[in-house]
Amino acid sequence: MTGGAGYIGSHAVRALADAGHAVAVIDDLSAGHAEALPGGVPLTRCAIHDGDAVRRVLADHRADAVMHFAAWLDVGESVRKPSEYYQNNVVGTLAVLDAMRAAGVSRFVFSSSCAVYGEPAVVPIVETQDPQPINPYGETKLVIERALPHFARAHGLQWTALRYFNAAGAHPDGTIGEDHAHEIHLIPLAIRAATGGPGLRVFGQDYPTPDGTCQRDYIHVCDLADAHLCALAALERGAPSAAYNIGTGTPHSVTAVIETVSRVVGRPVAWEPAPRRPGDPAVLYASSDRARRDLGWTPRYPDLADIVRHAWKWHSTHPRGYRVSDTNR
Repeated sequence: MTGGAGYIGSHAVRALADAGHAVAVIDDLSAGHAEALPGGVPLTRCAIHDGDAVRRVLADHRADAVMHFAAWLDVGESVRKPSEYYQNNVVGTLAVLDAMRAAGVSRFVFSSSCAVYGEPAVVPIVETQDPQPINPYGETKLVIERALPHFARAHGLQWTALRYFNAAGAHPDGTIGEDHAHEIHLIPLAIRAATGGPGLRVFGQDYPTPDGTCQRDYIHVCDLADAHLCALAALERGAPSAAYNIGTGTPHSVTAVIETVSRVVGRPVAWEPAPRRPGDPAVLYASSDRARRDLGWTPRYPDLADIVRHAWKWHSTHPRGYRVSDTNR
């Protein structure tokens, strides 16, 4: 697994290990944390661009599939640094695919994104809608999605692309969660704002939604991990390659998230209005009917309150993230 020490990757590692799979992780730890991995899971610290190193790991561990999480994911940063995003998300992924071919590994589960859709004309979004990304991050994900069928025809690759909506939450037991050096996600930012951190900026209050703020589809990180296990099982039984939306199908507004965080934490969330951000659609949420039907996937934690409670358990017990000076370590 590439990027297995990151936020979503570490939850997938836990899910795979709990299900009895042998897992090996490749991560350069530029954004991930070795402490997020279960004991006994081997970690090779290297960049995905190092195709020889990736190939050796695959061969040494006799891998039969790759889950690819390693990517840069900040939309705003991708606009400022398109070259870096293409180098990491496209060139790096191609290096992984070439290493797989050299090692004889033919199954690939790809972390894609709802960013491939851009500003959808219709919601809920279904997979048959024409992808029209509006930022370099979404473009890099779509480039790989479009490359995968060519690798399938040329090299027999079996693949699944999972188009995440808004990943959120933490493991229910509170042992692993979200720890980014530069946090951009709403729920952890709202929790910080409720616990003495910087006030939250709410970008736009005049959208055509019931309360004027954007609506998004928040999907529990453990449900994302489960989707990867379902995708792997489908490939193992010979299911056709395809792309799938992974979301709850229920949109929640920024205001609803703020109110939920306030109730769960027991303190008000300090926030201030800010102008709309260019390219922010009013409403984004998924139809995941295809994943439910073809992969047998069903979210276990679709309730926003559960997502926030699990995030709060992680943040309240790990105020310094994975740093070893935490009081519970």
